[in-house]
Amino acid sequence: MENSTSPRGLDHLVIGVRDLDAAGAFYARLGFKVGARNTHPWGTQNRIVQFPGSFLELITVGDAQAIPPQAPGRFSFGAFVRDALDRGEGMSMLVLESTDATVDAASYKAAGIGDFEPFFFERQALRPDGSQVRVAFSLAFAADEAAPECGFFVCQQHEPQNFWNPTFQQHENGATGLASAILVTDEPAAHRAFLSTFTGGAEIIDGNEDFVLGLPRGRIDVLDAEAAQAIYHVAPDPTPARFLGFSVTVSDLDALARRLSEAGIAFHHGEERISLAPETAFGCVIAFEAA
Repeated sequence: MENSTSPRGLDHLVIGVRDLDAAGAFYARLGFKVGARNTHPWGTQNRIVQFPGSFLELITVGDAQAIPPQAPGRFSFGAFVRDALDRGEGMSMLVLESTDATVDAASYKAAGIGDFEPFFFERQALRPDGSQVRVAFSLAFAADEAAPECGFFVCQQHEPQNFWNPTFQQHENGATGLASAILVTDEPAAHRAFLSTFTGGAEIIDGNEDFVLGLPRGRIDVLDAEAAQAIYHVAPDPTPARFLGFSVTVSDLDALARRLSEAGIAFHHGEERISLAPETAFGCVIAFEAA
């Protein structure tokens, strides 16, 4: 799988939850600023936690009857979210930035990692003052046959000036950015070629069996179960490959630890990071690293 594009940074992570308002309230307790509920015409609803240039998408099924089925050449976002939630809550999709989703879709098809039509959609978004503005996106999907439970796509913003807003990026917990997406698998090497092509040829930093893809914004950590347990103090099932969760950067880990303690939220405080277990955080490891 050869690649002639430049590396793509993290755009957002899709995190499935069964109760969107409960998840939003939990993320607010963690100190994140959580956006209002948005509704998609294909049956899902979301709330967003925004950082400079990237965001977390908390998502649920709002109208199961509106979800289109998967079809050859067409990726049903709603069906993927529904099926992932049927397996359990947590992160199910990794999204990178795109400057031209049509070109990326053609590139993925040529590389043999995706034969899906680009997908365009738009919706109304709320500014901090309550006014509505148009936001629009084009998506290009890819698929890793060795990770059937993981979704991968890139996202092109058509109205970035209406989507990104510094007011939404100010978090009480001192979060400054999305640092990494975490993939756990019993065969890290099996995903190396796909991820290299999907990311546009990101720099790969090798560990033992594990590796990290360094991106223009953030990184992708590809870990086996042993490494995931050592770093995040969890015991994940690595078969098949799945997204364990994510990490964000914060300005002050000790201040965050005090906040979590006062909120009665269980966490592990190591030398380099604070982490929350999936049982605490709607099926998703949430880690905080020093900025």
